[in-house]
Amino acid sequence: GARETHQAMGKKQHSKDQLYITQTEWKKDWGGAKSNKHIPYKVLPFDCCAISLRPFEGSPMCTADGVVFDLLNIVPYLKKYRRHPVTGGPLAASDLIKLNFHKNSEGKYHCPVMFKVFNQHTHIVAIRQTGNVFSHEAVKELNLKARSMRDLIDGTPFGKSDIITIQDPSDGSAREIGHFSHVVEGLDVDHKAGAGVRHNDATARILGKLSSTAAEAAAALATRETEAAEAVARARSDELAADLAREAAEAAAEKRLEQLRRATTAGEAAAVRAEKEVAGR
Repeated sequence: GARETHQAMGKKQHSKDQLYITQTEWKKDWGGAKSNKHIPYKVLPFDCCAISLRPFEGSPMCTADGVVFDLLNIVPYLKKYRRHPVTGGPLAASDLIKLNFHKNSEGKYHCPVMFKVFNQHTHIVAIRQTGNVFSHEAVKELNLKARSMRDLIDGTPFGKSDIITIQDPSDGSAREIGHFSHVVEGLDVDHKAGAGVRHNDATARILGKLSSTAAEAAAALATRETEAAEAVARARSDELAADLAREAAEAAAEKRLEQLRRATTAGEAAAVRAEKEVAGR
């Protein structure tokens, strides 16, 4: 009955009680695509690779439809199958977008603007041009409602269509493991964090290009930050100069007013003296 089913499921739980299953466990313990048995973790967590079904360890990448992969898993997969591991559609390495997740002081992924820690209930998005990852709340309030369509970290312009949904807690259908193309078809590739993956010249070029792109983006960001700092410094310098000029003008005006007061006083005294002289005559 229910107790036996529970005991059977208990035997198939991951030894470390992790909230995900590996592809091997899916095939071996749950029958893969040939079984209708309930899988212990239905929806893939936002910080897991859609190929290994484990938390990403290298550089997280995503597709335009928001599916996240570990770089060391997706490159050999594309080399072998040349298609999207989840949808089964065409996919090239050049279609991948490098994601920039941010962590707080406790090492937890969070929104770099709202500072809220991400979890399975967080609506998470990324900006296509930069790969920066935010809570949807931040983008909604500070970009969409404010009508200021610039990346909240580096100011890069983007359009509404460039907002990629990484996780929408109201619709987890796109992240249901049982629907993944590579799981349904039983496709596999050596994805043990790069162990045993032999990079040929083409793969090396792809990795090099991605690394180069990331380095260029970092350099561009550093340049923009420097320019912004210089602009702030110039603005402060101009403001200081304006304050000094204003103070000098006020001092000059005060000095001129004092001179006028003295001249008026001297004139009044002279007039009094003249009146006395006239009266004495």
